[in-house]
Amino acid sequence: MTIDLTRRGLVLGAGGLLLAGCDRLNEAPAFRELLKTGERLNFTAHRAVSDRQALAREFSPAERSPVFRSNGTRLPMTPQWQRWEEAGFADWRLRVFGLVDRPLALSLADLRRLPQREQITRHDCVEGWSAIGKWTGARLAPILRAAGLRGDARYLVFHCADAIGGRSYYESIDLIDAFHPQTILPHALNDAPLPVANGAPLRLRVERQLGYKQAKYLTGVEAVARLDGIRGGKGGFWEDQAGYEWYAGI
Repeated sequence: MTIDLTRRGLVLGAGGLLLAGCDRLNEAPAFRELLKTGERLNFTAHRAVSDRQALAREFSPAERSPVFRSNGTRLPMTPQWQRWEEAGFADWRLRVFGLVDRPLALSLADLRRLPQREQITRHDCVEGWSAIGKWTGARLAPILRAAGLRGDARYLVFHCADAIGGRSYYESIDLIDAFHPQTILPHALNDAPLPVANGAPLRLRVERQLGYKQAKYLTGVEAVARLDGIRGGKGGFWEDQAGYEWYAGI
């Protein structure tokens, strides 16, 4: 018998705890310890033996899930996001700033005019469920090149319009993931505009990591040299609030 000690195997094997949802799971010490064990094993394995430029599996249109569930926030209640949504996101902009030579403020029309990538991939949620969907959007790498990353930039922080418990959501990745060919900023899911529950108007897809890394309701991409001075210093909302590992590769 083979025991699956990968991060995904441990998460999916957590049984009834997985039905409780993220907030309930965070309150369960056994689950949190199980998750941390998987994360530590996964982090070590990825750094030691895996090629982080390898592609995540892509699927055929027939393999798409009938319903693509949502994770985390399903309807942002922040006043700014609500104003954007009421105006059809006409005034929304994605800011690219921080350690860049040419800060950007991109509209949805700007992003749609860029070369588009389509990919059908599987979303693996820390709650234990998976779904396959087709994402359409611009690759992140050309946007970063247009902004001109400075030499001291090491990470990207993704700022979001939603808040959980009064704290705005954010996430971060390093430049290896940022320049991965499957890292995109989708504005569409399954050939339709991105639904609100799935992150409208724009989200991040970093396909070789778990769902909590794939920030929704994007407002900004900030290039930084370090993460330890941002919010709780661990590089992401759930990393700061619940002790999740920063690297969530699968």
